[in-house]
Amino acid sequence: MTAITTRHSDRRMSPVFVGILAVTAVTGWATWTGFAEQPGVAVFLFVTAAWIVSLCLHEYAHARTALHSGDITVGAKGYLTLNPLAYTHALLSIVLPVLFVIMGGIGLPGGAVFIERGRIRGRWRHSLISAAGPLTNLLFAAVCTAPFWLDALDGVPADFRFALAFLALLQVTAAILNFLPVPGLDGYGVIEPWLSYNIRRQVEPFAPFGLLFVFALLWLPAVNGVFFDMVDAVLRGLGVSELETAYGWDLYRFW
Repeated sequence: MTAITTRHSDRRMSPVFVGILAVTAVTGWATWTGFAEQPGVAVFLFVTAAWIVSLCLHEYAHARTALHSGDITVGAKGYLTLNPLAYTHALLSIVLPVLFVIMGGIGLPGGAVFIERGRIRGRWRHSLISAAGPLTNLLFAAVCTAPFWLDALDGVPADFRFALAFLALLQVTAAILNFLPVPGLDGYGVIEPWLSYNIRRQVEPFAPFGLLFVFALLWLPAVNGVFFDMVDAVLRGLGVSELETAYGWDLYRFW
């Protein structure tokens, strides 16, 4: 019933998102065929475009789940069009995540959609809305690694395989970071409805700084090592070796 109250134009796929999909497809083809003179350029464009697609799907998952949970305002805000420019702030949602990929090979959680929580009834629905984004990253990782865990790599060019491995690493890092129960991240959003009012009120002022706190911790060698050990363990479970992700990052940083 809630979906009926959104106009068709509110749910029409954005031309911006279609353009990003086209870039992903073309550069993916160039990476597969070796068409580009510099394979690193094709890998860079393919992974970056695919990463932006995943950021859009992450935010769309939040919005779509909120729509079916009672917040019928998400359509009018443009959240159902998959337009990356509609998600809070282009700098936080797109530019910073891409910069962090370039700088450190980490999938930074993007900006968030604004959900009118007062329209949502039931703690489980609130938790599911928060979980929908990082679950999308995990699904994206499973798709990227399908050739690995299905043992279907025969005929897959090496550059394309390494690009998929690196893209999967970004998805896994984004999912793990998002699921941390830190204020401002989706993991905290999952548990927040189950906390007492007093605890939520005390924690609320720290929400804008949660992500900065997490990345400050990641600069500590011990914490960084534990984090990437966890990421590598997940990827190994999906059939991707640390060497393959390292080759993918080297290709991505073609400069």
